[in-house]
Amino acid sequence: MTCSHDRAAGVLLGQACGDALGVPYEFGPALPDSFTPVMAGGGPFGFAPGEYSDDTSMAVCIAEVARTGADLTTAAALDEIAERFLAWAAVAKDVGSQTRAVFGHTHRSRGPRGAAMLAASREHAAAHPGRVGNGALMRTAIVGLTDLDDRDATAAAARAVAELTHADPLGAESCVLWSEAVRLAVTSGRLDLLAGLDLLPEARRDQWRAWIDAATGVDPRTFARNGFTVHALQAAWAAITWTDIPELDATAGTFPAQHLQLALANAVRAGDDTDTVAAIAGGLLGAVWGWSAIPAHWARKVHGYGEHRARGLITLGLHTAQRGQGDEQAWPTGRHMMTRDYDDAPVISAVHPHDDGVVLGTYRSAPHGCDAVVSLCRVGAGDHADIPAGDHLEVRLLDSEVTEDNPHLEHVLADTAAAIKALRDEGKTVFVHCVAAQQRTPSVGVAYSRLLGVPAGQAQDDMRRALPGLRGHGPLWDAAARVTPRQS
Repeated sequence: MTCSHDRAAGVLLGQACGDALGVPYEFGPALPDSFTPVMAGGGPFGFAPGEYSDDTSMAVCIAEVARTGADLTTAAALDEIAERFLAWAAVAKDVGSQTRAVFGHTHRSRGPRGAAMLAASREHAAAHPGRVGNGALMRTAIVGLTDLDDRDATAAAARAVAELTHADPLGAESCVLWSEAVRLAVTSGRLDLLAGLDLLPEARRDQWRAWIDAATGVDPRTFARNGFTVHALQAAWAAITWTDIPELDATAGTFPAQHLQLALANAVRAGDDTDTVAAIAGGLLGAVWGWSAIPAHWARKVHGYGEHRARGLITLGLHTAQRGQGDEQAWPTGRHMMTRDYDDAPVISAVHPHDDGVVLGTYRSAPHGCDAVVSLCRVGAGDHADIPAGDHLEVRLLDSEVTEDNPHLEHVLADTAAAIKALRDEGKTVFVHCVAAQQRTPSVGVAYSRLLGVPAGQAQDDMRRALPGLRGHGPLWDAAARVTPRQS
């Protein structure tokens, strides 16, 4: 099957953004349609703005093992995941009650951590039949990337990792369904939660079909007590399917990819376990819409356990999808980009024609003292290391005339323009660059001019004078003139 790198990169980042968006409202009431959630931090456990919680932290623990290509059903891999879970719990601000109980029993046991944790999980399940929390489901999206060509192997991994802490069949089955939905979304772009029913025991399929049908196209606030794994799955699925996909109307500033952020807002509005429901939904939304659909103002802020920010989460997702076969010297882990295109890139810089606080340039250009950078091409992990992480925005935008290479082109151009405006409103000077400043940089420059109210024709003419070497044609250039960006 074909793996979309954009969609694989969106899984863990989408989950983390949903998680951080829901943090401030955890355990609160359902919220009205008029309420717009923001990554304000706080909540009952005092998270920082943009910080993700236990949902994504535990997913990171899994990803740090999965990125090596390990088979997550083996004792060795489960031991390592269990060890990472325990190390995280030792410094965590919040650990779910069922998970905490299992960890407590694990600490009191001898022998390999994976086997001890599984035994504790089974003991807890036996003592509390049917009372299974959402703590396995919340972290399972990353498992959907572990074997994209093999749905049975993916299901086996989802079950094995879930049972470390949630051995009740409902916990494992919810993870099998969600992980298969993520795998399917990444490989096909299709959204189908029923696709994994045949991976469950035959006797369980009708019940799960009924639960999923009951949540499809329904207001997620219907499932208010969403700490239970079934209700959490239903609330997340309801948020995704209840939310309309906007029509593409670049002049009105509406784009289909906005479904991701609109659905996550609806997930948070469900109330109660808001960070978890939004994290679950975010993993699947990231899988179907991709990294390029995630708003820049969220990607700038998100961070958490493991000292991961957007780039780190993208790296974990991609390396998991690549089963440990990625080149560590290449993007996204290489220190600098070392290809002929980059080595031969020109050194160009120009002041934006409509804002002298924005400098346009190339990969090899000096950032001219700017204190924020917007990279429109792949950059090395060591590039712009002097810029604070939240002020270096990396945008997925390809210099290509193939429509499929930029599935959300108008959205990305509008969103990036809004991100530049936000940085400027914060008083920052901004360096915007791609490899050669021939297509991506001038196109984003035009989109930014449009946001400033400059007519399309004038914006393009002025950009041609500022960057005389640009290619004044192609889908990016044409799309930039069409969009009327909205500030995020």
